[in-house]
Amino acid sequence: MTDDASYRVAADELKQFIERFERLEEEKREIADQQKEVMAEAKGRGYDTKVMRKVIALRKRDKDDVAEEEAVLEMYKEALGM
Repeated sequence: MTDDASYRVAADELKQFIERFERLEEEKREIADQQKEVMAEAKGRGYDTKVMRKVIALRKRDKDDVAEEEAVLEMYKEALGM
């Protein structure tokens, strides 16, 4: 009897974890759809969404890392006469 009760509790808990995860997946899809809408609206207003995505990625990074990478890029471009 105890084993059955433990199994039921574990099964209920497992089901809760799975349902929670599934809800989060749905929320993630909804957020991704909203992000697509934002980019579509920006594109419709004439913004370059490819560049916008690069700016968003840069804003997530450490400022010192970005500055160092840009300095190296400039040095390479200069070396190549660009």
